[in-house]
Amino acid sequence: MKIPASELPKQSSGAIYHLNLFPEDIADNIILVGDPGRVSMISQHFDTIDIKKSNRELYTHTGTKNGKRISAISTGMGPDNVEIVMNELDALVNIDLEKMEVKPEHHSLNLVRVGTSGSLDGRYAPGTIVASEYGFGLDGLLQFYDHEGVDEEDVVNAFIEHTGWGEKLPYPYCVKCSDDLMQRIAVDMVKGMTLTAPGFFAPQGRAVRGPLKFPDMNKKIESFEYNGLRCTNMEMECASLYGLSRVLGHNALTCCVLIANRVTGEFLDDYHDLMNQLVAKVVDRF
Repeated sequence: MKIPASELPKQSSGAIYHLNLFPEDIADNIILVGDPGRVSMISQHFDTIDIKKSNRELYTHTGTKNGKRISAISTGMGPDNVEIVMNELDALVNIDLEKMEVKPEHHSLNLVRVGTSGSLDGRYAPGTIVASEYGFGLDGLLQFYDHEGVDEEDVVNAFIEHTGWGEKLPYPYCVKCSDDLMQRIAVDMVKGMTLTAPGFFAPQGRAVRGPLKFPDMNKKIESFEYNGLRCTNMEMECASLYGLSRVLGHNALTCCVLIANRVTGEFLDDYHDLMNQLVAKVVDRF
């Protein structure tokens, strides 16, 4: 069935609309970052750089490392940006963009998000690297997709009961990472469950001038435990990446440098070297 142009827009050049990319511009192994400035931090570890393209906050560098092709792509911040990037990356490998038809054979991508995050667990000081075994979404994005069999419903139900999750809040979801990527990339990292919020301030329990509707929510989250699983950290992209990867048939992992501890109040303002070390490790292990 032909996909209408309105449902999957392209630029006049034929490139996919937001990413401004053609299928040949991306590798099967992709490192995702929120900050466009980190794309060049990643590609400086490549042996070669063959593609450099950008549109809005979405930057792409594709090259090689040790003979293996790798892409570095920025998503910008938040689940909404991840949703655009994930659908367009999937379209680049699973849709014939000339015929606008789904290809008969499915193609899977390997996606590793590298970023920063705030700890919700007093055991982990700023500077710790956390690999997200689970992404727990507070953003509601996955509820717009048919995701039967993707969600860890027992974890979600326990979380809702423990926190008294408000009925007017987005319904949570929980998705496991790719076991293969976890074993390849994050064997020596702390494993945890990463919460994905739809914003930086009130959705993460930060009160500046706008009053919080649920001022005690973070304390409830910090005390949550289910079969040994605790909420390790919170950011704005992990769960949406995991959810859409599972729905679309790709493999995903998130690795974050903890730059703040919300329990102790600590903040690490200079984390450039730690981020660069994490990037180098992911590039080498990909």
